[in-house]
Amino acid sequence: MDDLTINTATEISLPAPFLGRHLIDGEWVDGVETFERVSPSHDCVVSVSAKGDEVVTQAAIAAARRAFDAGSWSRISAKERSSVLLKVADLIAANVDRIAVQETLESGKPISQSRGEVGGAADLWRYAASLARTSHGDSHNSLGADMLGVVVKDPIGVVSIITPWNFPFWILSQKLPFALAAGCTVVVKPSEMTPSSTVMMGELLIEAGLPAGVCNIVLGHGQPVGSLLATHKDVDMVTFTGSTAVGKMITEASAGTLKKVSLELGGKNPQVIMPDADLENAADAVTFGVYFNVGQCCNSSSRIIVHEDIAEDFVARVVALSRKVKFGDPMDPDTQVGAIVTADHQRKIDGYVQQAVAAGAKLELGGGALSVDGLGPQFYQPTVISNVMPDMQIAREEVFGPVLTVLTFRTLEEAIALTNDSEYGLSAGIWSNDIHTCLEYARRAEAGTVWTNTWMDGYPELAFGGVKQSGQGREIGRYGYDEFLEVKSLVMRVGRDSRAPWVEASA
Repeated sequence: MDDLTINTATEISLPAPFLGRHLIDGEWVDGVETFERVSPSHDCVVSVSAKGDEVVTQAAIAAARRAFDAGSWSRISAKERSSVLLKVADLIAANVDRIAVQETLESGKPISQSRGEVGGAADLWRYAASLARTSHGDSHNSLGADMLGVVVKDPIGVVSIITPWNFPFWILSQKLPFALAAGCTVVVKPSEMTPSSTVMMGELLIEAGLPAGVCNIVLGHGQPVGSLLATHKDVDMVTFTGSTAVGKMITEASAGTLKKVSLELGGKNPQVIMPDADLENAADAVTFGVYFNVGQCCNSSSRIIVHEDIAEDFVARVVALSRKVKFGDPMDPDTQVGAIVTADHQRKIDGYVQQAVAAGAKLELGGGALSVDGLGPQFYQPTVISNVMPDMQIAREEVFGPVLTVLTFRTLEEAIALTNDSEYGLSAGIWSNDIHTCLEYARRAEAGTVWTNTWMDGYPELAFGGVKQSGQGREIGRYGYDEFLEVKSLVMRVGRDSRAPWVEASA
């Protein structure tokens, strides 16, 4: 580990533990019980949150139902909704540091990445506000002289929003502003590991003037909170981001009421490196893609598929860059990779690595826990594994850590086959200076997003989501906004009935 770049603990004073409460019908509500979050990087309690139960979850759903049916949000003008969303965006921008510090302490991600996540989320709110003003249906005046057809888009109703721990503020902002822009009311359940930034969002919503009951927040665990949000008859839609296993459970649980379900799940995302690629830029992007957010990212480029003629050289480039990546104290602004979210997850990551090595894979770098002076034990070394076979578990399952697997290919057909030989289909990428090669790959890769000569660029205008077991539905962009709308056809007779009567009048 002497040749790695490690940032040891900084001498800073940590804030007092954040106290989180439920938000129900515009009021902050204490829990009968509470739960604590211990920082994965600093090994101390950083938040104490109300623990949701069935009673408080039922109350939150009832508040959202009342607010929707009363029309205090769902039936006001899009201009009024947009105005509130824009105020929220401004408040997010004014509170970046406060929210980012808490998110870093709870998640273990670097403070620089937390600031980018929170600050960038404001743009999602601004874009959602623009969609509220510009959304419209269709009219059909070609149905006959006495008929007019109008297609309108109505808010779907009460939406359960269930978010994960890896990007708690960003993923909330991929869902919440678009649901609100559509006129829906919501109940939000953040991960029990990173609840506080969602509570802070609730504070901003109140300050921005969101009517009571439109956004309700329940803190706690999957049982009973998440389960009720997926099964309750008064919930019209569930949108969930998390593991594929839990996504399947939510789909099954929601079947009894046939509510709409939108899922953004796991990925095993490949980057294909062609021999004519700009190897310097590709190696940098691969290094970023596997270590960003400690590798705990659904879009992590956790497997690369490299042409065999350049594989040795390319792996050497990535290993050299990996040694320079700054691992360590996430409160240090220079740190690029922080702590693993839990000790159990760290053991899971290491289990994949050790299993691969035992099966014949070659450990090029890392492969074990990382000791950082002055901090807790939940850090993992930058890890690169070559000689990986397509049937190995580490090549097929989502490791969700700073671990890169390397496979090789000979032809584009083989690279495409390896790309699609996966249960997942969230994202994929290719590096080549031949536009024909890039287009061929992009059209045939089974993924919701395909990047060419870049990795993980995203914009509020572009939809995000996966195929196969990476999920269903889309988030952000106009397609993501449309997920929260129901289409209704209005068929209207506007003149005298020109049809012959179906029932003849009696003489």
